[in-house]
Amino acid sequence: MNMDKVILIKYGELSTKKGNRNFFINTLYKNIEKKLENYHVTLKKDRSHMYIEFLNEEFYKIKGIIDKIFGIHKYILANIVENDLEKIKENVLSSILENHPTTFKIETKRSNKEFPITSCEMNNLLGGYVLKNVEDIKVDVHNPEMLVKVEIREKNTYVYSHEYMGSGGYPVGTQGMGLLMLSGGIDSPVAGYMAMKRGIKLECVYFEAIPHTSLEARNKVIELTRILSNYTNSINLHIVNFTKIQEEIYRNCRSDYCITIMRRMMYRIMDKISKKYKGYVIINGESIGQVASQTLTSMSVINSVTNVPVIRPVACLDKLEIISIARKIGTYETSILPYEDCCTVFVPKHPVINPKLEVAIKEEEKFDYESLIDLAIENIDTLKIDSKEEKFSDLL
Repeated sequence: MNMDKVILIKYGELSTKKGNRNFFINTLYKNIEKKLENYHVTLKKDRSHMYIEFLNEEFYKIKGIIDKIFGIHKYILANIVENDLEKIKENVLSSILENHPTTFKIETKRSNKEFPITSCEMNNLLGGYVLKNVEDIKVDVHNPEMLVKVEIREKNTYVYSHEYMGSGGYPVGTQGMGLLMLSGGIDSPVAGYMAMKRGIKLECVYFEAIPHTSLEARNKVIELTRILSNYTNSINLHIVNFTKIQEEIYRNCRSDYCITIMRRMMYRIMDKISKKYKGYVIINGESIGQVASQTLTSMSVINSVTNVPVIRPVACLDKLEIISIARKIGTYETSILPYEDCCTVFVPKHPVINPKLEVAIKEEEKFDYESLIDLAIENIDTLKIDSKEEKFSDLL
């Protein structure tokens, strides 16, 4: 295989982890290895960098994958050169000629101390060689148009000038598993993305109420899960049949409290699912004040049915900020497809904005929700969604 280039990955925030550093780096290594398993790559790591050697023609496909892997601060495309002065000089010169800068600077790092020329001497030798062979170019040590970095290592030298920003954050899986309440809207996929960026392994829960909601609505959520799986390896999507619970709520409870009670039922189910699948947190796309069920009073009343921690990554973002992230991560166009979920199908004209806990409890006593919740959990359908598959896998 013709591997004359390498991708150098910089860890960024991972480098601050001290005692847990190896755990974070090893998790990132496994995540990258899994995502690139169908490519011709060689993956290596040490405490400061990770290295991906690859077939040159696969770079842009690999780059598209690396851009979506959390835990990468920056990455660099470098030329691999033998530890030979003349070959290093020619490679640096080629890099300069390819980019046509008017000013440049050379920075050499010599980690291989057996190489006979010091870093400062290499800077002078390489800079002088460029000046001798390129017309109308100057050295600028403060603000160069092109910065060429040369890293002399034990086996090879790396020459590079371009850095790419990664997605940052922690590698997915370093913080345990969390369950995302995934609707078909704009907010919850963004919340899931933000949770994964902090290292949470994501599983999704979708509440459907067929025939009041459609199969198109379910397929919309499956597609959103597939898009989110681009940022990890695969995601389990748990589909809860919420029809009977929702119908009983609207048959027995006062209309202005229906949304409050519906959300309390969802949280009860999430609580049980979290324990069943060993999830550490519940994640959702609630944004403070956006709708009646997302006032602080409503959140307090709704949240009181579970002691599982609830994370709301977009709670303090406004709608335009959330939409901006949705566009960036590729979920927006799917989220705005006109298929309603069970949170929007039965919205009353005047939902209560500041519900009282005692009223919600009294309304819930009007029907046997415990048995309905147990039945819903017994009949959960689970799909394993993988971004590399055009279609989702069969039910687990």
